[in-house]
Amino acid sequence: MRVTETPYLPQAAHTAAAGPNLFCLPCAGGGASAYARWQRELDVRGAGVQVLPVQPPGREERAHETRFTDLDALVEELDEQLDAAFSRPHLLYGHSMGAFIAHALTLRRQRRGAVLPRALVLSSHRAPHIPPNRILDPAADDEELATRLAELGGIPPELAARRRFRQRFMPLVRDDLRLCSGVVKEDGIEPLRVPLRLFVGERDRLVPVHKMAAWSEHGNRGSKLRTMPGGHFFVRSQESALLDELAAVLREFGAVPAE
Repeated sequence: MRVTETPYLPQAAHTAAAGPNLFCLPCAGGGASAYARWQRELDVRGAGVQVLPVQPPGREERAHETRFTDLDALVEELDEQLDAAFSRPHLLYGHSMGAFIAHALTLRRQRRGAVLPRALVLSSHRAPHIPPNRILDPAADDEELATRLAELGGIPPELAARRRFRQRFMPLVRDDLRLCSGVVKEDGIEPLRVPLRLFVGERDRLVPVHKMAAWSEHGNRGSKLRTMPGGHFFVRSQESALLDELAAVLREFGAVPAE
């Protein structure tokens, strides 16, 4: 049986899945296809989950749709569109921008008394009360922004050098950077009633380890941080090692009986 279909889930969730659902939110400039291999790879590792990549508008098959640049507006729509799918036991994973969105979405649902994830798995984004650095500046021109993104490993240098690629891709990256540019004041932190599992690249110049560790202030059900080899995009360069770690997290929060 499928839950209500939504454009945010290219692959529809099934309520009869044996284990919890793992919803995956993309990084800036990314889309659902970044997680195309994860179902197969996590099955091999015995994780016992259904992987459900989330597709925001303005990318891949939704490229014709208007992109969000306001986090609250996106989170409001995600909450509405995914509410039925969130009725089953689930976890949220987000890399970079996806981590920022996952936190905001969970906070919104906590405030309204909705079903919460069993855990938030977050990688490579500063904690919300820490100001962003300017390595990736949305005010930068296309060439500079593409160069900085390539230096972080987000795109190949040969693509960054192509003007047509920059003209097509940098507006999406720029809007996504604006989306996650907000800062929560320290006296406004509202800890989540959800365990946090955190991952960061040990050589990440955009999000140093201490900025990832600061997420612990946003959870009151425990927080664990794991540093990984690589930089900001270790999720690609160290995908196998990350999935080993992620499978262990998923087993920690356990399979659930079919409904």
